[in-house]
Amino acid sequence: MAAHRTSNRAMFWRIIRRLFGANPGRLFVMLLALGAGAAVTAALLNLEVDAKRRLTTEFRAFGANIVVAPVGSTSLGDNSTTLQEQVVARTIRDVGNPSTVAAPFLFFVTGLQRGADSLIPERRKQVQVVGAGTELGAALHLLIPGWGASQLGIWDEDIPAKGYCFVGAKVAEQLQIHDGDVVELIYGAHVERLKNIRNISTGGDEDSQVFIELRTAQQLTNMNGRASLTEISYTGTPQEIMRFRSELAAKLPDAEVRPIRQFTEGEAKIYNRISGLLTATVAIVLVLTGLCVMAAMTNVAMERKNDVGLMKAIGGSVRRVLRLFLAEAALLGLAGGMIGGAAGIFLSIGLGKAVFGVAARPRLIVYPIAVALTIIVAILSAYPLRRLASIRPASVFRGEA
Repeated sequence: MAAHRTSNRAMFWRIIRRLFGANPGRLFVMLLALGAGAAVTAALLNLEVDAKRRLTTEFRAFGANIVVAPVGSTSLGDNSTTLQEQVVARTIRDVGNPSTVAAPFLFFVTGLQRGADSLIPERRKQVQVVGAGTELGAALHLLIPGWGASQLGIWDEDIPAKGYCFVGAKVAEQLQIHDGDVVELIYGAHVERLKNIRNISTGGDEDSQVFIELRTAQQLTNMNGRASLTEISYTGTPQEIMRFRSELAAKLPDAEVRPIRQFTEGEAKIYNRISGLLTATVAIVLVLTGLCVMAAMTNVAMERKNDVGLMKAIGGSVRRVLRLFLAEAALLGLAGGMIGGAAGIFLSIGLGKAVFGVAARPRLIVYPIAVALTIIVAILSAYPLRRLASIRPASVFRGEA
């Protein structure tokens, strides 16, 4: 029995080799069609997968995408409209991922003037501004994406940020404050001398604010451990962002957790459009590949009538005969998919650079998917071979088929 199976297996592979060698020209055409289809499929699928990461990264460059604030907060500097900063921070760490950036803010109204050269306070031009106490390193990532405190050469992460501040561009222009100048923050009877790290411009309300270290703001306002709100930059897909928001809201029942919708919804719309376009293109490419291979398979079915008639005449069943041709199609799909899939992933690197300005990162999951799709297309394209099931050996031998 074992010898019979070995003999059948050897005969199977001998026939397969003969089938492949019967017409090298047509074999090359089918491999070319399958390889080209696999290359385009792999390239577009890799771009689609990479686009999700790329868009997520690009949208995070706009700063925070979720805000945690007290329910019904309407005023500044009021304990009833603040949150416990440490409770919010601990919850964000528990729910978030390693790349989550959160910056608490404590807002208050304060006087600001350019600092005097001496340590004795002097009466100068003073304006009322909104002060924002925050963790300057985290806020810097949100306000000026891609920058960090250490990159500015002001302080290292191990050195406290106390004594430093950021001044909004509009306030700085009004008071003639420059990078590195000393400013004086006047809150009630307290005067805080701070060194301006740099003037910041975001095009929003931040241009009219002054940002100081959170502990300093809490001491000035006598609201230790409190924060007006917390801004969060959470990296993930729109679905992951909404899931994170829901989990955060469930653990912070006294707070309102809301997404910045123009970012999350905009990201979702752009990605859905890109994903839909690439998926539709992949489907069209696979259909065209299948049609090309199907045309070649039609010729195969017409040329192999004599072979099929002989196989049937010596006792071969229809199922076994068709299995031979389906195996040939699957092997063609495997060969074309492996070659074209590898080429397509390298092709996507160049396409990603052309589309996003940065080369797409090869995604290994794309390769087996592209190969599997190519094999399926090759097998489905062998549909014309069903005509071989109706071949009658007698008709073939009489020359009637």
